[in-house]
Parts: sequence; C-alpha cells; structure tokens
Amino acid sequence: MTMDGNATPTLRDLPIGIDATGERQEFDSMGQVMVPADRYWGAQTQRSLQHFSIGDDRMPKAVYHAYGYVKKACALVNHAAGRLPDWKKDAIVRAADETIAGKLDDHYPLYVWQTGSGTQSNMNVNEVVSNRAIQLLGGTLGTQQPVGPNDDVNMGQSSNDTFPTAMHIAAVTAIDALLVPQLGQLAGTIERKADGWMDVVKIGRTHLEDAVPLTVGQEWHGWAGQLRACIADVEASRAGLYELAVGGTAVGTGLNAPEGFSKDVAAQIAALTGKPFVTAPNKFMAQGSLDAIVRAHAALRGVAVALMKIANDMRWLASGPRCGFAELKLPDNEPGSSIMPGKVNPTQCEAMVMIAIQVLGNDSAVAFAGSQGNFELNAMRPIIINNFLHSARILADGCGKFREYSVEGTELNRERIQQYVEGSVMLVTALSPVIGYQNAAHIAEKAIADGTTLKQAALASGKVSEELFDNTIKPLNMVGKGLAGA
Repeated sequence: MTMDGNATPTLRDLPIGIDATGERQEFDSMGQVMVPADRYWGAQTQRSLQHFSIGDDRMPKAVYHAYGYVKKACALVNHAAGRLPDWKKDAIVRAADETIAGKLDDHYPLYVWQTGSGTQSNMNVNEVVSNRAIQLLGGTLGTQQPVGPNDDVNMGQSSNDTFPTAMHIAAVTAIDALLVPQLGQLAGTIERKADGWMDVVKIGRTHLEDAVPLTVGQEWHGWAGQLRACIADVEASRAGLYELAVGGTAVGTGLNAPEGFSKDVAAQIAALTGKPFVTAPNKFMAQGSLDAIVRAHAALRGVAVALMKIANDMRWLASGPRCGFAELKLPDNEPGSSIMPGKVNPTQCEAMVMIAIQVLGNDSAVAFAGSQGNFELNAMRPIIINNFLHSARILADGCGKFREYSVEGTELNRERIQQYVEGSVMLVTALSPVIGYQNAAHIAEKAIADGTTLKQAALASGKVSEELFDNTIKPLNMVGKGLAGA
C-alpha cells in the first residue's frame, strides 16, 4: 500500500506501542522537533514538555479520556458530512477509543501549568490520535500522512471550544461515576445506623453547652439529611455541564465548522457517553466564561462543608475514652501514637476534615480562576479542571474510606450517654411551661452552683413537688416524634 493517495489505506489490527529507540523527527508550523521515538506525541507536545515542566502536577488523565469522546464524535460527524473518508474515520475512531479506554495514557504527559486555553493538551490528543491512526494505516510516524493532527483529527474544531467540552465531559463523569455513588452509600449507612438508634435518648448540645434531649438517631439523621441535600445540589449542578461549547471554534462564531456541526457533535457525544449533553445555546458564554463548572464546584464545596461537620461531630463525640465525651466508640483501626501505648485516634475523621479543607481551598482557586475570563476566552482552564477533578476524587475516596472504616463500625457507649442525660440540668426546660421560665432558671442555676442534681434543686426550691417533677421530667417525652421533632 502506498501513501500517495492512489490507493485506499487499510486499517490494520496492530497492538499499541512503537518498537523504536532514540528519537524521531516531528514538525509543526514553527519547524522541526525531536521527540522520543517510542511515543506517539508530536512536536507541539514536545515543545510544551520543554517549556512547561513545572512541578509535578500533570493534566488529569480523565481530561484525555473525555477528549477521546470529543475526537471520536467529531470524526463521526465529519464522516457523515462527507468531510472524512471511511478509512480515515475508522482510524481516528480506533485511536480515540483507545484514548477513552486509557490505553494511551502513557502518551499524554503534559503538565497542568501550560497554556490557559488548553491548546497544548488538545494538540497532544491530536498528535497522539494522528500518529496512532497513521500506524494503524501502515504509514510513517511523524509525516502527518495520511492522517494529520490539525487537518483531520482537529477538523472543524479549536482548542477554545473543545477543551471546555472535554472539561464538562470529565466533570460529569467524575460526578456520576465517583462522587454521587460514594455519597449515596455514606448517606445510606448513616441512615441505617440512625434508624437503629431512634429510641436512644441523649443530651443535645448547642453553643458547645448542654441543651435539651434528642435521640442519637435524630442526630445521625441530621447528618444524613445534610448529605442527601448535598447529593441533590451536586446532581442539579450538572445542568450547566451538559451544555457543550464544541462547534463554537475560536471565539464562539463557529468559523470553519460546517452548519449544524455543534448540534450534531453534541448529539454524538450524548450517544457515546449515555449522558444528556447538548450544544450550548450561547457559545460566547460557553467559551468566554467557565461559570458552569465554577457553579458545579460550589456544589462540591457544599459537600466538603457537610462532611467536615459530620467528621468533626463524630470525633468530638468519640473523644476519650476516659476523659472526653466518649458517647461514640469508633473502630480501632491502627495504633495512634509512637510514644503512648494503647492510644487510638479518630484517624478517618481527621482525614475527612483534611479533605474538606483541601476542597475549600480548591474552590477558592476555581472561583478566582473563573473570574479571570477576558473578552472571548477564559484562559485559566487547566487549573479549574485539575482542581475540580481533584476535589471530586478525594471527596469520593474519602467518603468510601470514612464509611467503611469509621461509620459502619461505630458503636454507642450507652452507659455514658445515659449518665449525661441523668446529670443534665437542661431537662429543667420541661418545667418552664409549668412553673414559669424564671422559676425554672433559678432551679437550674441553683443545681449548677451547688453541684446537686436537678431533682434535688427543684424539690429544695419549694416550687415543684416530687410527683410533678417525676411526671414532667421524662427525657423520652422531650425528644418529639420522628424526624420533625414534633
């Protein structure tokens, strides 16, 4: 088979990999560049590696997997429109499928800190897909024939519209495949624990001080309710992410893309991913801003806030075992000290708090970067998608470990819980409607000052008979009914 255009190239079933050592010559519009001979990338990727080898932060592979859907969808649409022949479409689709599956991950090496439009990552995909397609068609790597990175793989596209499209695909995938399932499992576990403890009365606390009773189940259902609300917010945040910028090309006008391209590509991406992606009705908004993903990360921030509250409550309620609240008994997972024998710490709770802190920091960066759109382009894209995917991943993983190694094995110290109930003076609140707020307050103040029980102080006041006290101060009657507390 020749590459002179007189014969139709045949797609071969070749394994991934390049059996070569040393370097290979590639080129772009600026000239010749030497690249590792065993890599599929080309000149622009190599330039980026040289110019932006900053830190250890690499563009998340999830972005490239998402980009595979973009390139595959565009190839299918271009083929349907007669712009790509069958054999060229087949080769691009094969390489795109390998990208989606993560089989080409080693060929996507770029750093987060690169051009803010994501152009270098887009070209990384174009070059890898091009060279892999050339290999599959029996051509010579680096020649850009018979499949070119710009003219064929990037046909009808720009980095300015495809990178935010890949961002949205990657973000939705992370939400659906990672975060929401783990949040749901954690919420479900907390609800099951709560249901089993609905009749265990404990003392509530407000302002870090003793308050009136509730049940352990009610308290835990409060935590579960937070997570269910977070799940709803995260799921709702996908609405903006379903709108794709692809088809807007350079500035949103769709220059060099055929009529209907944006709608057709979005429909293909929806079909390929099984997600309800659509073309963004306003490409200028979709490319000049990153508001949709900023709002979506705000939902992740909400998850972090709720998880921090839950983890902190659990570790405080488990503090002890002798000199803290000690209402909860968390699983003993590992030794807690290198010097204090027998010490065990609430490590899963601590890890969750640190995750939440990181996500709050990520959100600040995402919001700041989102505010930096200038005219027709927000050029802070890599930091936003890197932080979004980082947040979604650590929240999801953290929820899984927190559930498995902390929540599921948590037990109650019923003796300590009952001790607190019996010793609380805030049960006096039930007397307030009977003898008045001021009289009840004086009884509580007297009990605290003298170190006596509430009953002793109440009887000594002369305002309450023993029968009235016993009939009124019944903690179980003070916790309300169900989750409404009434």
